[in-house]
Amino acid sequence: MSETTAHAQSQTVNAQTHTGQQHPIRLYLFVWGLLFVLSAFSYMVDYLGIQGYLRWTLILVFMMLKAGLIVAVFMHMAWERLALVYAILLPPLLVLVFVALMVSEADYTIFTRLAFFGAGP
Repeated sequence: MSETTAHAQSQTVNAQTHTGQQHPIRLYLFVWGLLFVLSAFSYMVDYLGIQGYLRWTLILVFMMLKAGLIVAVFMHMAWERLALVYAILLPPLLVLVFVALMVSEADYTIFTRLAFFGAGP
């Protein structure tokens, strides 16, 4: 009889631990609102006619903020274990670092070729 009770209790504990996470709809609506506002700011950069590096900096900042909100809330990264977050986000970050290194090396290579071989044909 005690085996049956222990088994029933373990099933109840397992059922409680695997119910999943429920986030309030208010959070999703708030994030959607923030995404709308950030998109409006991004469009305002073009509407106001901002040019040069300031334009591209503002557009990239708004894009990164929107991407961060989407990853954190809609992909549930804000509530995941740190190891899972590192496993998902670290490889693309490292790819971006390697791309930056390749861009830097490409600039150095073209500068060296122009300096030693002169302008193209």
